[in-house]
Amino acid sequence: MIEQILKSPIAYLKGVGPQRAEILKKEIGIYTYSDLLTYYPFRYIDKTKFYKINQIDVDLPFIQVLVRLRSFEIIGEKRTKRLIAQAIDDTGEIELIWFQGINWLQKNLRANQVYIIFGKAVLFNGKVQMAHPEMESYNKNAISKGNLRLQPVYSSTEKLKQYSLDSKGIQKIMSNLLDVCLDQIQESLPFYLIEKYKLYKQQQAIQNIHFPLDAHNLKKAQSTLKFEELFLIQFRMLKAKMLRTEKYKGNIFSNVGEKFNYFYNNLLPFELTNAQKKVIKEIRFDTQRGAQMNRLVQGDVGSGKTIVALMAMLLAIDNGFQACLMAPTEILATQHYHSLKALLPNDFVTISLLTGSTKKKDRKIIAENLASGKLSILIGTHALIEEPVKFKNLGFAVIDEQHRFGVEQRAKLWKKNNIPPHILVMTATPIPRTLAMTLYGDLDISVIDELPAGRKPIETKHLFESQRLRMFGFMKQEIAKGRQVYIVYPLIQESAKLDLKNLLDGVDTMSKEFPLPQYKISIVHGQLKAAEKEFEMQRFVKGETQIMVATTVIEVGVNVPNASVMIIENAERFGLSQLHQLRGRVGRGAEQSYCILMSGDKLSKDGRIRLDTMVRSNDGFEIAEIDLQLRGPGNIEGKQQSGVMDLKLADLATDQTILNEARLSVLDIFDKDPNLELPEHQILKSISQNSDNGIMLNKIS
Repeated sequence: MIEQILKSPIAYLKGVGPQRAEILKKEIGIYTYSDLLTYYPFRYIDKTKFYKINQIDVDLPFIQVLVRLRSFEIIGEKRTKRLIAQAIDDTGEIELIWFQGINWLQKNLRANQVYIIFGKAVLFNGKVQMAHPEMESYNKNAISKGNLRLQPVYSSTEKLKQYSLDSKGIQKIMSNLLDVCLDQIQESLPFYLIEKYKLYKQQQAIQNIHFPLDAHNLKKAQSTLKFEELFLIQFRMLKAKMLRTEKYKGNIFSNVGEKFNYFYNNLLPFELTNAQKKVIKEIRFDTQRGAQMNRLVQGDVGSGKTIVALMAMLLAIDNGFQACLMAPTEILATQHYHSLKALLPNDFVTISLLTGSTKKKDRKIIAENLASGKLSILIGTHALIEEPVKFKNLGFAVIDEQHRFGVEQRAKLWKKNNIPPHILVMTATPIPRTLAMTLYGDLDISVIDELPAGRKPIETKHLFESQRLRMFGFMKQEIAKGRQVYIVYPLIQESAKLDLKNLLDGVDTMSKEFPLPQYKISIVHGQLKAAEKEFEMQRFVKGETQIMVATTVIEVGVNVPNASVMIIENAERFGLSQLHQLRGRVGRGAEQSYCILMSGDKLSKDGRIRLDTMVRSNDGFEIAEIDLQLRGPGNIEGKQQSGVMDLKLADLATDQTILNEARLSVLDIFDKDPNLELPEHQILKSISQNSDNGIMLNKIS
């Protein structure tokens, strides 16, 4: 728990003051003592070891040497002025050089005195040299704080450095902070958990994360604070889930009626997979409990999430409710609209589409039909949550690609009915289990891990630039069979900074290689107007063009079963999840489909791992796990969710064991003591009542 002193404005801390406080707020968001306390070092310099001069290897990083200063002199004038010192130990000599702070050094350096020097050694004119080393007088009886131990290194900025708040400056004010507040820090975890997992108490952990005595103490401090961080995130999420279940009643869908049964028996275009049936049963159970459903459905591209969502909406309609589906882009919303219209007869249920491009007169008709209850399903973009949109009785809401919406936008849908609608969140971005537990810990999670029968796995090949003619030949073979091809570029126009193939160059190349009238090309990118994008896409959908040259705007929202080839240019520049999403645009028909990853001849280690993974695997969940290992959580959750993901220390890619332990601990607490009445849980009860309590709560509230 945080005592009052930790809420103090940072300006009051010794060594800060009003000017530094202002720059700390603007640059790194530090307002209070508590904010500074959780501004952890991002690495540590090992000052526990001394090197002899003859042991110095110029390939080593920063090193520490104990030397006697033999002599020093100032050379040059004005711009060429520098101070050069000769230092020795019993194995050799090193030259030290400074270009700044010369007057101060001249006054304070003492010949024949022993110093600890610290810096990066280089070889210059055959001599071992160190430029601008840190210098400290050696006193074996009084070693100053931070010396002969692991020294913290803090992130800084150019503006902070102008106020002497580089890493060393932050280290000084951190030391001042611990002097005044360390003994004020109280526990935020039950004592039995500290004992069970052999954690440090809070004061020990904070002391050793900033000024560790040694590597063992640092590791234990990091483990403690990571556990606390993940524990409190899970505590908040599971507490919110429990409260929501108690607070928000849900409409009861008691009937499996005419619409659902007729669709299942007569209109379903294929046999449902066992995974789809399982998810529908989970939704059926959720909507009979009398509590609001909040369920996330994860499924690979093409796994049949839309059919599951449609059947859940028909269930709502059978029970006298309206339904809606909200998608992040007009392209995707329009795609869903056409997909559902194609699955349902015209007189079966009424469906409308509402986006930013919907004309005023059409909006008026939609509003009237929605308010009267005549309209059963409304599909659209975030336009659905705008104030003028009023449902008669919204009972079920589907949100597609949840990571592109924020919590606030999801919550606005709740207000569209007196009793909040049941919420079904869908994502075609497979999310590793650890990330799902953290991002969506307040949701129930379902997984569709089977593809519909008859779908053939997509064959993926990696070709280098030198193999481009082979790629062109393959395209012509597939087009000759009546198939269509996507080509995706990472940029619209040429970039001076990145040596990438770009879309406009690509169109030019394709036009020469695939000339009219034999071949026709569609062009789609983010700078086109919505109507132009739609026109180009429809040409491709109708088969009027054989090749679509596009940017990643087609990552979601285009469903062309006849398209059998996806070519991704500069594939090494894309993340694994995005490559997998793009690949999922093909393989939607019965024919064999292919994905060709084009890359330059030189690949980074991570780039090669990504492309090799794509060639080897079609499993979206395996790919997501590798992606998490390579690049961390990134922004999978979307900016609006960042309050959940502002992890100070924990790493979801490497701290899965700690996350599992933390989550199981929270589940166990709520199972045994849901109201937190036991004496050992009073700390947590206090935290749940006041989100400002607990050092770690700053990260998750």
